[in-house]
Amino acid sequence: LVLSEQQKRLFEKLSIYCDKYAEQIPVTFVLGFYVTLVVNRWWNQFVNLPWPDRLMFLISSCVQGKDEYGRLLRRTLVRYVNLTSLLIFRSVSTAVCKRFPTMEHVVEAGFMTPEERKVFENVRSPHLKYWIPVVWFSNLASKARQEGRIQDSIDLQNILNEMNLFRTWCATLFGYDWVGIPLVYTQVVTLAVYTFFFACLIGRQFLDPAQRYQGHDLDFYVPVFTLLQFFFYSGWLKVAEQLINPFGEDDDDFEANWIIDRNLQVSLLAVDEMHMNLPHMTKDMYWNDSEARPPYTLAAADYCIPSFLGSTTDMGLSDILQFDEADVSDGRPRQQDSVLAWRQESVLGRVRRLLSVQEPPELRPPRLIFKRHSSDATGSFFPDFRVHPSPDDMGPPSSLVMPPSAMDTLSTLREVSSNPPSPESSPSAVFPQLVVSPPLSSDVCHNMDSSGNGEVTKPQNGLDPSPTEEAPGLDTPW
Repeated sequence: LVLSEQQKRLFEKLSIYCDKYAEQIPVTFVLGFYVTLVVNRWWNQFVNLPWPDRLMFLISSCVQGKDEYGRLLRRTLVRYVNLTSLLIFRSVSTAVCKRFPTMEHVVEAGFMTPEERKVFENVRSPHLKYWIPVVWFSNLASKARQEGRIQDSIDLQNILNEMNLFRTWCATLFGYDWVGIPLVYTQVVTLAVYTFFFACLIGRQFLDPAQRYQGHDLDFYVPVFTLLQFFFYSGWLKVAEQLINPFGEDDDDFEANWIIDRNLQVSLLAVDEMHMNLPHMTKDMYWNDSEARPPYTLAAADYCIPSFLGSTTDMGLSDILQFDEADVSDGRPRQQDSVLAWRQESVLGRVRRLLSVQEPPELRPPRLIFKRHSSDATGSFFPDFRVHPSPDDMGPPSSLVMPPSAMDTLSTLREVSSNPPSPESSPSAVFPQLVVSPPLSSDVCHNMDSSGNGEVTKPQNGLDPSPTEEAPGLDTPW
């Protein structure tokens, strides 16, 4: 209403220009990378919070003595541990620094004695002196080992290793507080977000539909999706600003003061009152029950599920074994057509048909199947091999016969004897060993058929027929 027609046309051109080039600002990439960096730093600082639980378990179990000196030794060790974490929290957390502004407040809180404060202040160092209680802890632990309070050097090593891990957590927090995200990166991200929405504010205005601008045939007075985009990107940026310093005074920051109180109370309780204070041992309620199952309430009855046995449990492999057992017991060779029909109805066959990658039935060779049909050591996985074959059983078993087209992709199986038979043992007690070797093009066996005419045939499935081989249908007792 205020602009003239020429000014309206000029504003519409400016709006189209801003709408075109606003998308070239990589706000999604810049903001996403920035938020990912901030969240990773925030989570790593949470993971590296110093907890004295592992140390107090070792001190309570390895530092012996129920007398006053033993009690004093254990309490002093865990106090040094808590003093180390307190000195770190004072340097990185604003809330803790306000609670313990000076070393006098630390002494008044009971984390340090006046004598220890004098020793602490006499150490001249321009750096943060959180490592001094760690040195006190290590020397006191070594003294306890020399006095026999720690009875084994392995226990001393475990205690010192845990203390080094605790110091690593404290040093990690100090490192994150020392080296933060570069300020210029935060400024670039903030500038990119607000510049993008300033361009969107001009570029996504309501234009005159009578001018028939491309993409502005249907326009709204209220840009709904632009507002949603602004809420998402601005909220994303505000999340990063809240998580960039988790040791502040916001509601979502880490409760460092609560961590200090909890660690001191729990650690002193574990090494003092609970030291060798064990309940009386009694038989549990599942003493004679080999299958212990805790009860479920009615509200949790739906969560009682069977155990997971693997992803191949329901693939129908048991049906294959039952099918083979039926063929062997009846003395009939396995029919290739029925095998192919079963495979087409299997789970994998249905999945392949769904993905349109299943091979035609006539192009797929029969599957090589090894049958478990005996509890003997020689027949637990491979077909039986006997010593006295019949003339008709000189060829390979029918379940191992493969078409010649599949021979190029298979290896050759040879039967060799791993142990030469002794004179006392029978030939049938020798276990054959199958050795895999690459297929040879010249590996051809010459057999004579029953009519007397010789013909040259390839060994089926790479098995060289030997006089110690028998058809799987025959089951000669040992």
